[in-house]
Amino acid sequence: MSANMMFTIVSETSNHMNGECLQVTMSEVAKLWHQRFGHLSYKGLRTLQNKKMVRGLPEFEAEEITCVDCLNGRQTRNAIPKQANWRASIILELIHSDICGPISPTSNSGKRYFLSFIDDFSRKAWIYLLMNKSDALDCFKKFHCMVEKERNASLKCLRTDRGGEYTSSAFNEYCRNKGIKRQLTNAYTPQQNGVAERKNRIVMNMVRSMLSAKKMPKAFWTEAVLWTFHILNKCPTLAVKNATPQEAWSNVKPSVDHFKIWGCLAHTHVPEVKRDKLDKRSSICIFLGYSDNTKEEQEDTSSEETLNQEDVIHEEIEEIPEEVTPSQGRARRSHRAPAWMSDYVLQDDENEEEVNLVQDIDVDDPVWYEEAAKHDKWRMAMQSEIDSIQKNNTWSFTELPRSGKSIEVKWIYKTKRDENGKIIKHKARLVAKGYSQKEGIDYT
Repeated sequence: MSANMMFTIVSETSNHMNGECLQVTMSEVAKLWHQRFGHLSYKGLRTLQNKKMVRGLPEFEAEEITCVDCLNGRQTRNAIPKQANWRASIILELIHSDICGPISPTSNSGKRYFLSFIDDFSRKAWIYLLMNKSDALDCFKKFHCMVEKERNASLKCLRTDRGGEYTSSAFNEYCRNKGIKRQLTNAYTPQQNGVAERKNRIVMNMVRSMLSAKKMPKAFWTEAVLWTFHILNKCPTLAVKNATPQEAWSNVKPSVDHFKIWGCLAHTHVPEVKRDKLDKRSSICIFLGYSDNTKEEQEDTSSEETLNQEDVIHEEIEEIPEEVTPSQGRARRSHRAPAWMSDYVLQDDENEEEVNLVQDIDVDDPVWYEEAAKHDKWRMAMQSEIDSIQKNNTWSFTELPRSGKSIEVKWIYKTKRDENGKIIKHKARLVAKGYSQKEGIDYT
């Protein structure tokens, strides 16, 4: 007779109507009453028993016994520590990574995700924009090569979740060949990748705030994300004592004198070769971040490392292209403004006249094809552009190579005015998105 069946007999024959007396252990009695009380905890049974709070409860030792039914009904996971039990002691000893997205709407360049890498020791963060999660391995290869050369150190361990982009055979093989240890979090436990998860939450909070402050279209979230990472690398964090992540990474105190309000108006100087005598010398733009591809003038020529000067990434108000590709800047040592800065005048506070100018231009010139196609004047302008393209044999049709990647096109709309502001023409241009190609990847 099974133990469970014995419990049932004891329960039904506790008045000994059949004259038999079954011998049961204390633990069996405790389990019986545990069930009678609807799976009350054993601590509760002991309280009832010790304080004699009810009548009819026999004396027994209420020992803690594992009850499968209780596990099915109320099992919880152990609390996850809020602070890590272990921290990296050197740079690149541990890298955290996570992918945030898909983000809606898709950016002007078709990006839907951003991929972050965070050094555990310094908490310096790097950001990559992705169209698809499958691009994660290519980005990690670029990141791996860059940081190891920059710091002359080896990346030892990568911590991620178990997303398919991180657990593919190609990703595993690359890490195995490079001697990179993997740490994969348990399923449905994002807390174990808390450093990267918290970074994503902080970034998205800041991005929403910046877009709201400047009433920017949501499609510019990529530029806001890049600027946010640039800022956070120069902000304090509890994980690093008395230093910013940038300084902990490079041992150089970063400068912030180049910081401007994201989305503010900027006036860029138009080079002489791009204008006639009576053309404007300044073009109104919108500040969207910095690039690290422009060389910096340095006072300290004995510096061992070459630092890049942030170049202004801007959006011309008169003709808004569909994508710009800023990237986070690096720390600057120079205390002297480089020559290229004289080409830009950035202002944190827009005056009423300039704000109205931006609004007027936005109203007159459509940005999207769907908007322009509703009006006869823009449809005629687009047809004129198509006729001109066909007349001049601008392109010829061909088959896309198997390994090739097509470049999309977009319409640019411009209202032409005379010196008195009177409209004289509606111009539409069909342009290729050449900026979607990357040097060294799509062309040499």
